[in-house]
Amino acid sequence: MKSEQTSRQRPQTVLVALGLTIAMALVFVLDTVTDYAVAAALFYTTVILVATRNFSVRTVVALACLCAALTVLSFALTHSGFYEVGLVNTGFSIVAIGVTTYLALRLVTAEAAAGEARERLMRMARITTMGELSASIAHEVNQPLAAMVASAGAGKRWLAQEPPNVEKAVGAFDRIVSDASRAGEVIARIRRMTKGEVAPSEPFDFNAAVSEAVRFVQTEAERREVQLNLELADDLPDVLADKVKIEQVALNLLLNAIEATALVEAPARTVTIRSVREGAHEIMFSVSDTGPGFKPGEANALFDAFWTTKPDGMGLGLAISKSIIEANGGRIWASNRHPGAVFSFTLPLAARPHHLEPTEDGR
Repeated sequence: MKSEQTSRQRPQTVLVALGLTIAMALVFVLDTVTDYAVAAALFYTTVILVATRNFSVRTVVALACLCAALTVLSFALTHSGFYEVGLVNTGFSIVAIGVTTYLALRLVTAEAAAGEARERLMRMARITTMGELSASIAHEVNQPLAAMVASAGAGKRWLAQEPPNVEKAVGAFDRIVSDASRAGEVIARIRRMTKGEVAPSEPFDFNAAVSEAVRFVQTEAERREVQLNLELADDLPDVLADKVKIEQVALNLLLNAIEATALVEAPARTVTIRSVREGAHEIMFSVSDTGPGFKPGEANALFDAFWTTKPDGMGLGLAISKSIIEANGGRIWASNRHPGAVFSFTLPLAARPHHLEPTEDGR
């Protein structure tokens, strides 16, 4: 994977290097043949800014030194009667190149640090979500484990008979294998939800992903006496997104809805999960609760980092959810209803093969 990515980036890097070389040559010529030393030499700063986005720190520093050297060389080759003015202008140009290089490299370093911090926050949010789902996880794992124990006991009893009932014992052992696979799938889902690797966008069945998220929260909903209503559209096309992160967003919205709904009296505790096709290119997912809702004017603030209405909340879940949805080409928003609140997001549909596009008669 890395070698393929490197091979794709190499032509682009070569083109950028060629463009910067041509730009530096043009700036040098202009700086040499004209008397406007500062106006021409300052264009070297543009070269530096472009280089910081495409090359390493060492390369950028070397390029800045080369730009400074070309500025001095240009001054030496310029035959002007205003020697003192040209010397001062050359000094200003070199200072501008140096300052631009320093600030650009600091900015790149700061952006890299911000990206790492964002990834750590996302990982922390995933782990926090999985901690809140520990009861559901234990329930999902315990079910196949209990079934395996029961099947193993049954198999032993069938084999202990005289004569042994081998056929029924084999059936019991087959059930053990099936239940072990089911437990492995649960563990695999947990690992996918907690790992912080960047996954590519790919087509997947959105309703299946939502159903998987609902299975995770089912035990938590039962514990809080919250009824979950699934209203998923039939024959929904695949969406194009990072499945693991979209599941994380769905989980976060479901947990928030369950927690909000648990604040009202038991008979009215309902969370409705919907998926519908939105136009020709998107699907829309929504989670509606019958909780207390939120105050007017808070809809936009809900997605701000570190802004929360929970006494013990960190204010990261919805902010991270927004960044995930927008990174996958969708939109996310909140709205009040009576009673409760609705959180919705859209995702783009995966491109359909040309031969599957509907014809004019709808076939």
